[in-house]
Amino acid sequence: MDIVRLNLLSEFDERGSITEVARATRQTVSGVSQQLRRLEAEAGLPLTEKVGRGLVLTDAGRALAKTARQMAVAMARAEAEWDSFRNTPTGSVTLATFPTGGQMFLPGLLDRVEAAGGLTLHCSDRDPHSDGFLLLAADFDIVLAHAMQLPRSSPSIIVVPVMVEPLDIALASTHRLADRDYLVPHDLIGERWIGNPWGYPFESWLNSVFATQGAPINVVQRFADTRISEALVAAGKGIAGLPRYTAAESYRGRIVLKPLRGGETHRHIFILMRPDRAERLAVRRIVSFILDEAQTISDD
Repeated sequence: MDIVRLNLLSEFDERGSITEVARATRQTVSGVSQQLRRLEAEAGLPLTEKVGRGLVLTDAGRALAKTARQMAVAMARAEAEWDSFRNTPTGSVTLATFPTGGQMFLPGLLDRVEAAGGLTLHCSDRDPHSDGFLLLAADFDIVLAHAMQLPRSSPSIIVVPVMVEPLDIALASTHRLADRDYLVPHDLIGERWIGNPWGYPFESWLNSVFATQGAPINVVQRFADTRISEALVAAGKGIAGLPRYTAAESYRGRIVLKPLRGGETHRHIFILMRPDRAERLAVRRIVSFILDEAQTISDD
């Protein structure tokens, strides 16, 4: 059976529609359908069946898709072993990152890639809700993600912890609390907050902290983009909970960050990869660069 067609079957199993497979593989819908029909003829068994207006895999199709994924991992492992003999990882790697992750990691990461030579890293920014990062792993070699809880690896996805980033309270440098070494929740009663949209993890954290104080939270604005929150904090329009290593860089001198005692929290930053892509030596080298960069950021 043709390995390219097996890969298409695996993609169909993961994505659930011929249209999505065609989009991801940059082929036409009719072209993908034709390749799957040829694979079915090679297999000698029905691999798909119609359910309603859609197409789904048969039991045989799911079994073959699982085998295809195992073959993809084995092939990637073989290529990585050959690269290791040459000791020169080469090729292109694609990476998706959330915006503040890109701000934090990409300058130093790209320096490391350029210094190593032989590798090309293509980066894109994405900002889905936490669950959406898993879907990006189908389209990128490496996904740099963040969440309040670190997910676990599974047979279909590999999770590599990168960093734990504390969440601090951002204040304008002229704020009445700006000279404190740290803050406690009681200090912040009555403050105007620049919050996150409903349902975002940081918003849940804020509500849980002030539930213990018996005081309402005055959220005057809500933004998903922390850069907007930083600008408003710098202008004295409110305070905000912001990630420690990326906040205030653009507003150095106008924003101060203070740890919150009695309400500490953090976000996990981690890498998501499909197992076959994780076997590539080039991908493993980029992952090592990300981990090195995380150590540099933490040390600073």
